[in-house]
Amino acid sequence: MSRRVTPSLLASALLLTGLVGCSTDAPKKEPAPVAVEPPPAATPTPRVPAGSAPESAFGVGVRQLKLNRDGRALPVTLWYPAAGKAGGTARRSAAAAGGRFPVVMFSHGLGGRPEDYAALLTRWAAAGFVVAAPAFPHTSEGGDGNVLDVLNQPADVSYALTQVLALDGKAGDGLRGRLATDRVAAAGHSAGGVTTIGLFTANRDERLDAGVVFAGTAVGVGTAFAGATAPQLFVHGELDEVVDYAAGKAAYDKVPWPKALLSLPKGDHGRSLLGDAASLRVVSDTTVEFLRWTLYGDPKAKKRIATDATRNDIATFDDHL
Repeated sequence: MSRRVTPSLLASALLLTGLVGCSTDAPKKEPAPVAVEPPPAATPTPRVPAGSAPESAFGVGVRQLKLNRDGRALPVTLWYPAAGKAGGTARRSAAAAGGRFPVVMFSHGLGGRPEDYAALLTRWAAAGFVVAAPAFPHTSEGGDGNVLDVLNQPADVSYALTQVLALDGKAGDGLRGRLATDRVAAAGHSAGGVTTIGLFTANRDERLDAGVVFAGTAVGVGTAFAGATAPQLFVHGELDEVVDYAAGKAAYDKVPWPKALLSLPKGDHGRSLLGDAASLRVVSDTTVEFLRWTLYGDPKAKKRIATDATRNDIATFDDHL
């Protein structure tokens, strides 16, 4: 979330979302008993086959994709592994590196922009992921700030994902043949965290294999996590002045799949979480290993997650992966 938005404004807006949102946690009248077979138990491991993630970092390319869903303009920023030397800033429209790379959809916070998160997202791209970040029509910088539109954003992300994956087969596109279309995750910060939780609850997108929620809450989208097993990593500052840490943990506690919570005792809503250099390193390294495990199926990466999460006592780690 952009620091230009005041904490009180977002807190009020999220409260409104909770009042009018169709939460799947609302009490329901018990139906008459019906003889049905119980659903199959969720598998305790990710559905991505075991494999290995790239061991060397890539250069990073960046480009724009202009999308529109039924009149909802959705410009998407794409960061991707690029050919050439690793390191340095992202190069606009650089040639893609060789290989096939998993896709991560990222949702920004209220009043934010995809580029606000470039320090984190370029690290994901350098590690071997194509990151697609839409700018939402009402909640991005310059929009009208209608926080209730967050409830429409999971559908925006699913639409954008369909269009991004289609690039893999589009003649002449720089990402043709470069996307692992069967390996996809969703991530988001604050209102984007709400959006991400919605993609695994009320608006479940079955293409998603994993989720990463930064300073998010289930207000408005509920905690009825559904569908195939999709491991979740929650990241939350314990001093969050906008989305209370307890609200994020309450959503985390409801996740029925493999999960972990990275807590930053001195972390606030955004600056310490994603801006402070020491915290950013812990957050980025932990999320990279989580994505390597869930999207590449790399068992070695899974073993490194807890080590990265607890480095230098910056964060604590509740590990149920």
